[in-house]
Amino acid sequence: MKRISLLLFVAVSVGEILSGFLGSTDLHMVCKPLIMVTLGLYYFSSAEYRSTMVWLAIFFSFAGDTLLMFESRHPSFFMMGLGGFLLTHIFYMIAYRQHQIESEENSLKGVQKIRFSFPIVLAGTGLIVILLPTLGALKIPVVIYALILILMVLNSVFRFGRTVNKSFWLVFVGSVLFMLSDSLLAINKFLNPISSAGFWIMSSYVLAQFFIVKGLCEHVNNK
Repeated sequence: MKRISLLLFVAVSVGEILSGFLGSTDLHMVCKPLIMVTLGLYYFSSAEYRSTMVWLAIFFSFAGDTLLMFESRHPSFFMMGLGGFLLTHIFYMIAYRQHQIESEENSLKGVQKIRFSFPIVLAGTGLIVILLPTLGALKIPVVIYALILILMVLNSVFRFGRTVNKSFWLVFVGSVLFMLSDSLLAINKFLNPISSAGFWIMSSYVLAQFFIVKGLCEHVNNK
């Protein structure tokens, strides 16, 4: 079941990326909603303990993916999709805190936390400042979303020393890739079109989701 679900996840992810190059709406409509469905199957078959928070993050990612498919039909779909992913980041943040040991003996302390957090905060807030003049009526919701996204990545950083190395690095890299994917989407939508935007956005997105889920599985399976 684990191998089959992973193969299905890879297949629908590749199908979604190819749909952009082929201009195939049918392939897009089939593959994109199945990305998180198949990743959910992978999580179910991989984790010895399954967290409600991770399930909620997977569900709202699925909802966000599906809603954003219809954003060209009405602007409200973009807002609802944004809301879905905002909830995803909140549930992932809670899951990160669940998937770490209680002891803070080997965790980041004081200045270390600031040093490791600074590049993430700088990159996130810098992009907000750049995008701000172009956001129009979406200024407040996009800024709120961006701040929650930054907090999600920071929470992945703060797991350092409180889980096995593989779990930390998978979740951290996945969180950074999620931030990258959302940043590319925002730049492409609000600032300047990016060449092959769909490929870069979806590639970083599917890797982000997989690394996060895989990393959380590593914690519960190896703690």
